[in-house]
Amino acid sequence: MVCNGPMNRTTWVYLGSYSLSLLGNGIASVLFPLLVLARTGDVLAAGVLASVTAAVAAIAGVLAGIVIDRVNRRTVSIISDVLSAASIAALPVVDALWGLDLTWFIALGVIGAFGDMPGMTARETMLPRLVRLQGGGPGALERLVGLRESLSAALMLIGPGVGGLLVWLMGVGAGTLLVTAGTSLAAALLSFAMTSRIGAIDADGDAPARGGVRGVLVDLVAGWRFLLGSRLVLGATVLTAVFVAAIAALQATILPAYFTAERLPELSGFAATGIALGSLFGAGIYAAASGRMRRRTWFVNGMIGTALGFAAIGTMAAPWAVLAASVFIGLANSPLSAVLGVATIEATPDPLRGRVLGAQNALMLAAPALTSAPFAALAAGAGLTAAGLGIAALVVLSAVVSLSVPAFRTLDTISPDAAQED
Repeated sequence: MVCNGPMNRTTWVYLGSYSLSLLGNGIASVLFPLLVLARTGDVLAAGVLASVTAAVAAIAGVLAGIVIDRVNRRTVSIISDVLSAASIAALPVVDALWGLDLTWFIALGVIGAFGDMPGMTARETMLPRLVRLQGGGPGALERLVGLRESLSAALMLIGPGVGGLLVWLMGVGAGTLLVTAGTSLAAALLSFAMTSRIGAIDADGDAPARGGVRGVLVDLVAGWRFLLGSRLVLGATVLTAVFVAAIAALQATILPAYFTAERLPELSGFAATGIALGSLFGAGIYAAASGRMRRRTWFVNGMIGTALGFAAIGTMAAPWAVLAASVFIGLANSPLSAVLGVATIEATPDPLRGRVLGAQNALMLAAPALTSAPFAALAAGAGLTAAGLGIAALVVLSAVVSLSVPAFRTLDTISPDAAQED
């Protein structure tokens, strides 16, 4: 991971806080389902919990945008991490006093969901001001986003592994839970160490409305109106949602069924690892080389590479080919995602940024629900290869359309005024 240019204390603290928060989420992704199964013995309970928390997180993403555009964003990230830590730390306490059941899991899972999504969105909205505070010049935002994407990909690999290691060493008990909560609490403490200026909101432009339910509705409408009215932001949102939905459909049903049919079920998890590994290298390349190549070039190469990767997986020619294609998808898609993220940040005025990014994140959570069941039904009726090719067709069609959309030809000419904070 390379980031050319100055990196001041605030930047390092920001990245440390982001990494600890993501690490905690990765550990929890392994620990929480195991704890639910250990206490309830019911696989359905784990599924219900996952569905409820995902739905709550999507709602929280939309509503959090309003708060993020009204309150110092550093404050929001601190409170969010504290909520996440509290929801995990409360588990052994509740278990000792009353005993954990599905109701308690859902209640604490909902609290955690209200912490995770607002915190993630708040950190995204702080990126432009962070660049300005570190004195970054042209290309500094791209490099910072690329570095953050690299950390995200690395923690996608490390987090679940650390979770598995903790379970192996300490079991699914109070010690493991407290370690997990400690990562979120440490993230909050690091955020507290940052200057409050990083979370300040631009007072100019479309200031958020205030005053009861009507004020909330006005704010929501303003954010969605901008998202739907900006062809670039809307296009980036739809395109990212398609990628998330396609990957979710592969990982949830198609690839596990494929590797099981090939009598290699242990390779199912390696496909997700391959995407994360490719993303790690792709984001690192982007962070090191951003500014030396036009965004449009990154976009075109990323779209073509992602489409080719999904097409290779769709054929399901051989297990090794599927794993290689998974790595290639991560390698191609990571710079593409970074470019779309930077474009969205620059194109969105600061007073609206929390609502727009919150809505985007909520859509990313909801997107898999639109594809997982239909493609699973296609696999059951027409076979795994048909479902794989169907997913590939969706991505290839999205690539063809996006490469011809005029909005994506303006990636190098976005007005920097939209990202100015001072």
